Amino acid sequence: MSNALPLSRRRFVMGSAALAGLAGAVPAWAKTTSHGSAAKGFDTLTGPEIDLAIAASDFLVNGRTGHAVTINGSVPAPLIRLKEGQNVRLRVTNHLDEDTSIHWHGLIVPFQMDGVPGVSFPGIKPHSTFTYEFPVRQAGTYWYHSHSGLQEQLGHYGPIVIDPADADPVAHDREHVLVLSDWSFLHPHTIFTRLKQEGGFFNRQKLTLADRLSGKNQHLSPADREMFARMRMDPTDISDVTAAAYDFLINGHSPAENWTGLFRPGERVRLRIINAAAQTTFNLRIPGLPMIVVATDGINVRPVETDEFQIGNAETYDVIVQPGDQPYSIVAEAIDRSGMGVATLAPRAGMRAAVPPLRERPTLDMTDMGMSMDHSAAPATDGAVDHAAMGHGGDAPTANPPAMDHGKMDMRDASSVDFAVGPAVDMIAPMPMDRTGHPGVGLDDVGHRVLTYRDLVSLKPRSDTRTPTRMVEIHLTGNMERFMWSLDGERLSENPEPYRFARNERVRMRLVNDTMMTHPMHLHGHFWELVNGQGIHQPLKHTVRVLPGGYVDLDLTADAPGDWAFHCHLLYHMHAGMMRIVKIRPMEGEGA
Repeated sequence: MSNALPLSRRRFVMGSAALAGLAGAVPAWAKTTSHGSAAKGFDTLTGPEIDLAIAASDFLVNGRTGHAVTINGSVPAPLIRLKEGQNVRLRVTNHLDEDTSIHWHGLIVPFQMDGVPGVSFPGIKPHSTFTYEFPVRQAGTYWYHSHSGLQEQLGHYGPIVIDPADADPVAHDREHVLVLSDWSFLHPHTIFTRLKQEGGFFNRQKLTLADRLSGKNQHLSPADREMFARMRMDPTDISDVTAAAYDFLINGHSPAENWTGLFRPGERVRLRIINAAAQTTFNLRIPGLPMIVVATDGINVRPVETDEFQIGNAETYDVIVQPGDQPYSIVAEAIDRSGMGVATLAPRAGMRAAVPPLRERPTLDMTDMGMSMDHSAAPATDGAVDHAAMGHGGDAPTANPPAMDHGKMDMRDASSVDFAVGPAVDMIAPMPMDRTGHPGVGLDDVGHRVLTYRDLVSLKPRSDTRTPTRMVEIHLTGNMERFMWSLDGERLSENPEPYRFARNERVRMRLVNDTMMTHPMHLHGHFWELVNGQGIHQPLKHTVRVLPGGYVDLDLTADAPGDWAFHCHLLYHMHAGMMRIVKIRPMEGEGA
């Protein structure tokens, strides 16, 4: 490994002409073969002052060139490495002919520095510079990306690693950063238009008449197939955009380009895994190599060993692996199994392990419609919340629900919700369940260990031990056929009333998924406590996957006054309106 000093700030002050010369480049940490970033500061942007330049560049994938929006000329963007407790000033220059922005995903910053145009700041105008400045109050694995238009799909994303002020509780000899993403040569506005024209445009795995006649791919009973048909829903509609339009990348490299992270046999290797994809949830595994999960969304958890986990858009996981003297394939398989990103861990350059074939694509079932008969999916309560005191004593499903006649069930029963159910809402889950104990769509019968949210236990007990004083129930709604997405039936363009919290209020948020897609939900400026049965050791998350037909309970301490974005992190869902503003009222005398 090189012992070069950290790259100086001046080396990254580039004009658009210089950026054009770097078209298609990737940062050295993401080059085809990487020794890792064990030497702190090597090949990173670091220090109290950092310059970032956003511009249009070409990007090369599998020998084909496409248009990208790059930061300092690369996709992914440079690795930013900071230290807990420092102050940082980031000067961002926009060389584009349109507005841009950077959101520091998962970082606790003043709301004016959060980087969401129209919510927390006006955006960065073309050919201008905006300076972000904030104290670094945390440690862990995070990332940064555009919150302007659909630029994130075009390559505007990069990793952040923040080293702890004290000794790192996670012992490791080497680390690699793995940025998962989806790349398309179609312009993102073209993708969005085609989704609006036909919601299943990119789904090439639909059930066919030949399947029915041959009996192949028939995972549903005739009655359940009839229910899906009556609802005009497709049990194979798991991802809006698939490998029909996407190349799945790891550190900017396709499977054929084979990014390789090197190690010495016997080392404890830390993998910092970031899902920076615009629209793809991944199932990640390393065949033949167990993973010990040690952190999620930047926050340490009690080590738990697994063979696979589902990682939603914008989530991060840190894992420890101890590879032997052989290569291993890192497999990031798309949730719909239409394609995969592949990279390699190897003791020597040039080695490559066998790549497993794509597994059979999953199908949705009645549980994903919110009509669960899975009695094991009982609520993961923490034993400390008085639901009756919050006025929701009877809304948690019982361990032994009554028998249901699916044929008579109203899937758009407006009486069960307190918002209008119009054409933008094609389904209301009649019996949503707490699905934090489920590994994710398609992973319930893969023959090996798969992580669930209930396996996550915070290393530290929660700092706020108060019982929530009220519950705010929020429904994730949409019409999949028309590609309309919303929260509580309203899109952001309809100027809905914000969700309002008092400063330092302790509140339980219940996110109910009334759709048949997994939604990774993100609240800016805060961490939730995921209610998963772990009591005072509930894990902290800034992004949470809400499975189809299910709900997730999240405890929030609203300790950051300001206006904050709350949205689905599937980029095209957010663009279609699945976003709302959260307003936290400051204490008297603190100002707006």
